[in-house]
Amino acid sequence: MALRLHPPLVAHLAAGTLAVWLTAAATGADTHGGDDDDAAALALPSTAPTAGATMSSLNLIGEAAYTEAAIHPGSEGNPGTQGNSGGGYGDAQRVSLEIRDDVTLRPGLRFVFGDRLDTDFSGRWDSIDKINTLKQAFLTWQPQNDLLLDTGRINARQGVAFGYNPTDFLRADALRTVDSLDPDSLRDERLGTVMLRGQTLWDGGSLTAAYAPKLARAPTDAAFNPDFGATNSAGRWLLSATERLGANWSPQWLLFGTDRGMPQVGLDTTALLGDATVVYVEASGGDLPSLYTQAENLAADPALRVRAATGLTVTLPKKLALTVEYEYDGAALNARGWNALRSGDPERYGLYRQYVADQQELPTRQAVFAYASWQDIGIRHLDWSAFLRLDLIDRSRLPWTELRYHFSHTDLALRWQDDIGALTSDYGAAPTGRTWQFLADDYW
Repeated sequence: MALRLHPPLVAHLAAGTLAVWLTAAATGADTHGGDDDDAAALALPSTAPTAGATMSSLNLIGEAAYTEAAIHPGSEGNPGTQGNSGGGYGDAQRVSLEIRDDVTLRPGLRFVFGDRLDTDFSGRWDSIDKINTLKQAFLTWQPQNDLLLDTGRINARQGVAFGYNPTDFLRADALRTVDSLDPDSLRDERLGTVMLRGQTLWDGGSLTAAYAPKLARAPTDAAFNPDFGATNSAGRWLLSATERLGANWSPQWLLFGTDRGMPQVGLDTTALLGDATVVYVEASGGDLPSLYTQAENLAADPALRVRAATGLTVTLPKKLALTVEYEYDGAALNARGWNALRSGDPERYGLYRQYVADQQELPTRQAVFAYASWQDIGIRHLDWSAFLRLDLIDRSRLPWTELRYHFSHTDLALRWQDDIGALTSDYGAAPTGRTWQFLADDYW
């Protein structure tokens, strides 16, 4: 099927994005958005820029997507009544515009910015949904080689796991829109958190401290709102320390706290087994209420609860890499609780599912994630990637795959996914089943 583009729509998108950027610049740091290029933002520069020079790494990305999906029966009603067969088909189109910039204002001072505007429309051009994600906008100052200070909206991503990151403490409510279920895309396309952050480095280690103040009470779905209520609805702080303890071992310890609960401790660590296998462990724990009591706004039931993801990645010849990961969420429902919720009140079932999705947590206690990526698969510049999510409680599953061909400034991609499972299972209750998506990305 051909992807239909509408010139007036593209012009409208460009104008809307420009308006958001000008508004952000006029209102100051409190309207900035963030996406960590943490590695880039915190990395020590290899060479100092020329005194007085202003350097910019500006990237513009345009994406057009056409999607066709099987619709589960009841998908327009209560989520608890959705099945997984015979609901017909629907299609949708999307046009997205994104800007990324990394500007050296003067030696030791940089400004990092990222904004994305998604426009979705289904069948009718006069029915358009727009959502703008002001991902990042922060200043980073390096007064000396071993010290960095940041202020603004930063996507402070944490974690070494692939499919589930229990130490990524600032991810809750950060997704304004979901364009891809690929975990790396979900981490990249979210709102950052407005914070102050400092990092000191030494040979073999580092110490980072961040504080995010409360700026608003609740998230909003207004299209061009910076949505501080999603990322800064409570005061939060994060400490992390890394120290090299061996030739190939540098664990990271984290301590996270909020004005709404007890602190949580986290650990990220990896180890190399042989020349081609990496094992990793990511875990967090502390006194936490269950996800169900949070979703229902019930009296808190704090208890020591642990979340973890552990797995291994094997790199094979011909640029093929395979990952298998076990995931555990001690705050999610166990088999008995999940089955009781599925067979009970559909409204409560839907409320719980929505809350867990917003928090980017697991709805049930145990899951498996498998991922594969293969560069230059038979043809140069043609890449293949795929993953499988399996809920170990109800055995529902989500397979996803993508073929992507890289031209000099354009990518063409074809994606397929399916939500498979029994009625009201984790994936079987999704609004759509088998889905095809064609994408064109242009970089300039």
